[in-house]
Amino acid sequence: MAKPGILGRSSMPRSNEGMRLIFSAVIGVMLGYLFGISFPTVNITKLHFPSSIVSYIEDRNSGITTQTLLNHAWTSANSHKKNNTDTKSDEIPKIYVTSNPKGAERLPPGIVVSETDLYPRRLWGEPSEDLTIQPRYLVTFTVGIGQKANIDAAVKKFSENFTIMLFHYDGRTTEWDEFDWSKRAIHVSVSKQTKWWYAKRFLHPDVVARYDYIFIWDEDLGVQHFNAEAYIKLVRKHGLEISQPGLEPDRGLTWQMTKRRGDREVHKVTEERPGWCSDPHLPPCAAFVEIMATVFSRDAWRCVWHMIQNDLVHGWGLDFALRKCVEPAHEKIGVVDAQWIVHQSVPSLGNQGKSENGKAPWEGVRGRCRKEWGIFQTRLADAEKKYYLDRGITPPNSTSV
Repeated sequence: MAKPGILGRSSMPRSNEGMRLIFSAVIGVMLGYLFGISFPTVNITKLHFPSSIVSYIEDRNSGITTQTLLNHAWTSANSHKKNNTDTKSDEIPKIYVTSNPKGAERLPPGIVVSETDLYPRRLWGEPSEDLTIQPRYLVTFTVGIGQKANIDAAVKKFSENFTIMLFHYDGRTTEWDEFDWSKRAIHVSVSKQTKWWYAKRFLHPDVVARYDYIFIWDEDLGVQHFNAEAYIKLVRKHGLEISQPGLEPDRGLTWQMTKRRGDREVHKVTEERPGWCSDPHLPPCAAFVEIMATVFSRDAWRCVWHMIQNDLVHGWGLDFALRKCVEPAHEKIGVVDAQWIVHQSVPSLGNQGKSENGKAPWEGVRGRCRKEWGIFQTRLADAEKKYYLDRGITPPNSTSV
């Protein structure tokens, strides 16, 4: 009978010990919970690293330890939490500005730079002191090395008020460094591409927005009787938004509109062959210049750039459609007679084509030009027709280009 008594007495301490363990666990959980909620929550994406940490990244031998970095981060986070707590009743909204450019709505307007320029800048010094001159005009030439001497002569007709930009269709750029002006020019090189291919990709209106006028010229133009500054003055005087210099009457002339008149500064209308002009205010009798030596105002170019098709690289048909971008077109498109050029008709880019089916390279290029003209005409007519039909309006008949 003694043994059972002993067993009964020994079970009591073990039961008390179990209760103490359970009680301790409950107290530990409660204390942990109270201790945890007393700490601020930290969003790791909102840690603001001070400039000392940036310096550490730039100089890993600075001796700053990981603990020091974390101390900075936690201090910043705690301060951020405190500020959020103080202003919880008046929470600051996130930035979202619908008037910002597409994709930049979350930026404060003061930091948004929607336009840029083609001004080269230094790698040193104060940014505000980089530009000693800011050209007001841009001239581009699409060139091959074979026309180097001609382009050299042409560039010299443009003052320091012009940014010079060369598009190289033959991939040869270093040979141009023999000219001092070439070292200041902007060179873009993509093999076997036309000026309208380049213009669509490198002359976005927001890139060339600093320029009052944009000259988009071929490489085979004689400029003995041309001065760019004088040309600009005449364009401004006569209110031309889209223009070209007059062409020497005896060389490379396709349209009567572009023929130089020796008795005036500018002309905006002409007479063509019978049946060519259904309306005296429409191309090719008015509101018309060719695409070999075109000059655009900033506003006109913003419209024309959007009309250039990505896949139609030769620009044929574009000259008949330029009138869509200015109003009234027969007043704002014209030819400057007092500053004239010679079209030398050098088929250099045509020779960049490929010989197929026994045809010379230039024949394939010319065939592509004609095909693009037809495609462009159809696209523009279809787009205008759709615009009117979508609005329940009968399309007008004057949509041809």
